[in-house]
Amino acid sequence: MVLALLGAHLVGQVRAQLAARLPEGFALFLLNPLQSAEPLPPDRFVRVTAAWIEGATEQTAAWDVRAVLSTVAGAIDDDLLTEILLQLPAGYDLLFGRPQPT
Repeated sequence: MVLALLGAHLVGQVRAQLAARLPEGFALFLLNPLQSAEPLPPDRFVRVTAAWIEGATEQTAAWDVRAVLSTVAGAIDDDLLTEILLQLPAGYDLLFGRPQPT
């Protein structure tokens, strides 16, 4: 779910590059044809994730989102992570477990 929602926020080569670095099963979630009209702020991303996970609260969804996105961050290089973060609203760096200097 987290990867499908993330994929809906990424466009172009960044989405394809990220998918290429993930195991095939996970890449399929990322490449799901969902599209977002505009990227959700991080707190809204967590709330939407909580709504999609049966029995989840915002706090448990935040843990889930951070676990998935920090794993993604560990599987890619810093350049690709920077490109991903440029496509997302401020604050996603914390969800990826890679706080950026302000």
